[in-house]
Amino acid sequence: MKVLLVEDDAALASALVSALAEAGLLVESTGTGQEADFLVRTERYDAVILDLGLPDGDGTRWLSQWREDEIDLPVLVLTARERWSDKAAGFSAGADDYVVKPFETAEILFRLRALVRRSHGHAHPVIRVGELTLDTHTGSVTLAGRPITLTAQESRLLSYLMHASPRIVSRSELAEHVYNRDHEPDSNVIDVQISRLRRKFGRARIETLRGQGYRLVDLEADS
Repeated sequence: MKVLLVEDDAALASALVSALAEAGLLVESTGTGQEADFLVRTERYDAVILDLGLPDGDGTRWLSQWREDEIDLPVLVLTARERWSDKAAGFSAGADDYVVKPFETAEILFRLRALVRRSHGHAHPVIRVGELTLDTHTGSVTLAGRPITLTAQESRLLSYLMHASPRIVSRSELAEHVYNRDHEPDSNVIDVQISRLRRKFGRARIETLRGQGYRLVDLEADS
């Protein structure tokens, strides 16, 4: 999961980035609405965490503009504003969720994972593609009930494919959602990661469609 954090409190932003990264998320951060506006229009994120009290304009103004321009990625508002009128303004601007500071990092994680899961059409916290399962709350993966150990990079890549299944995911889409914009992978890195996943799950579970991308396959549905 790749998340953009928009927070002008440098200490809070640093702590939250570290905590979310430790949980396996890929997090990029900015302290201004203007840079956030540029990033959501030029990069791909699975979700945005948005503070409202930004130095260059209220967060609801930026959010309203994104929604008007049909930028529909999930947005979780994270703010010290706790009045009902502030919450109503946030949701009216297009927020998908609203959390008041101070907060528990675990709550942010649960809410983010739920937002991203639902944005892909998955209501249940456990995503299943045949005998392959992903618990979006814990990040644990099993195949036919057997736990599978993955590296952080393998986990992010598999998670994105499982959320998207049965849709075909292009190489560029994978790169944009799984890797930091400052560390774009070499041409063969994704191929190597896909090869490693195939060794753990079986080659046929990840289908390569030449010129299009990759697709996670429900082998049991075809049997």
